[in-house]
Amino acid sequence: MSQQSSSVLGKAWSGWMSVPLWLQILMGMMLGIIAGIALGEQAVLLKPIGTLFVNTIKMLIVPLVFCSLIVGVTSMQDTAKMGRIGFKSFVFYLGTTSIAITLGLGVGHLLAPGVGLNMTPDAGTAAAKAAPSVMETLINIVPTNPVAALANGQILQVIVFAVALGIALVLIGERGKPAIKMFESLAEAMFKLTDMVMKLAPYGVFGLMAWVAGAYGIDMLAPLIKVIIAVYLGCLLHILGFYSLLLSTVAKLNPLQFFKGIRSALAVAYTTSSSAGTLPVSMKCANESLGVNKKISSFVLPLGTTINMDGTALYQGVTALFVAQAFGIDLTWVDYITIILTATLASIGTAGVPGAGLVMLTLVLTTVGLPLEGVAIIAGIDRVLDMARTVVNVAGDLVATTIIAKSEDELDIEHYNADEQQSLLLAEKLDQV
Repeated sequence: MSQQSSSVLGKAWSGWMSVPLWLQILMGMMLGIIAGIALGEQAVLLKPIGTLFVNTIKMLIVPLVFCSLIVGVTSMQDTAKMGRIGFKSFVFYLGTTSIAITLGLGVGHLLAPGVGLNMTPDAGTAAAKAAPSVMETLINIVPTNPVAALANGQILQVIVFAVALGIALVLIGERGKPAIKMFESLAEAMFKLTDMVMKLAPYGVFGLMAWVAGAYGIDMLAPLIKVIIAVYLGCLLHILGFYSLLLSTVAKLNPLQFFKGIRSALAVAYTTSSSAGTLPVSMKCANESLGVNKKISSFVLPLGTTINMDGTALYQGVTALFVAQAFGIDLTWVDYITIILTATLASIGTAGVPGAGLVMLTLVLTTVGLPLEGVAIIAGIDRVLDMARTVVNVAGDLVATTIIAKSEDELDIEHYNADEQQSLLLAEKLDQV
């Protein structure tokens, strides 16, 4: 190869690497569809590329969930007031998350985006499962052997053990800090490894979408549009319906005033798809626009960035149903309960960064035995879905902060009801105090 050719390839590679990952994945999806239609049945030769990507995601699930859950639980410090606020936050976030995924399942069932796609999973992926009894389901949540649960990928058991271990580490105080630091380090390493694996996503999506398009043609495009509609509809219902109801009934506050005060945070959330990246703007909105005391917002908002994933849970409900419908797999009522429990508990450990929900989707699919090939199909439109679900996550953080501040008498009602100019003046006075 000539030096000139090498230079051209180097520039092309640099240009490709400068493209945002979400756009790379979208391009991989589109190129995969084109290649699959062009190659027809021969596109199956590209499937191993996608299978390798799916295997790398499987590799992440157990250690990522285990470490990040422990870090999420141990991040709550137990001073007197913070302990009480932490408990309220924890209950609020998990409660709204369970409602969000239930709403997602409902919307997915109503719109049925995957019905009629008639995809075929790999052999053994979706073997028929006998529905266990309620008692058996509850008993099986607690692992008799945590090491075996980790080794065998029993996700619900891993979640329960991680939460219990995290609580125990907090309760033993100073003696637990070395272990907490170790898990924090491991969690950071797993987040970095996840970032590395996600860089392979465009190629994995290309391989699997080529196979899907070669086998099923362009009939899959309409269901993907229905998935987007279902997720956005669910997000709107959760924000404008459920959150408004909570604000007006629980906190006796005007929801319109609330949404007016947080619009800049929602705009940043939609464009960045990162609740962690939106945190500084969320803090500013809570303090300057809503009148939340900084003592409350500085604790509840960062905690929410870690454990509140209402939008992600809603998205997982819709997409899990889409995958089940696309592959013609009937879910039992026990599967629905399992999806709700898994997504709710796993939300504690979901990182507030772009693409994290896609990794957690593999967790939900694995728990109920759904084909992970469905992840590659969703990955192509994940950025569009990520934008909507991040808005829900950020709005949920701010709703929780506002309601908890009101319950602790740490919300300035005059400030909350003030117009924009008055809010800024009041915020300046508070800063001077």
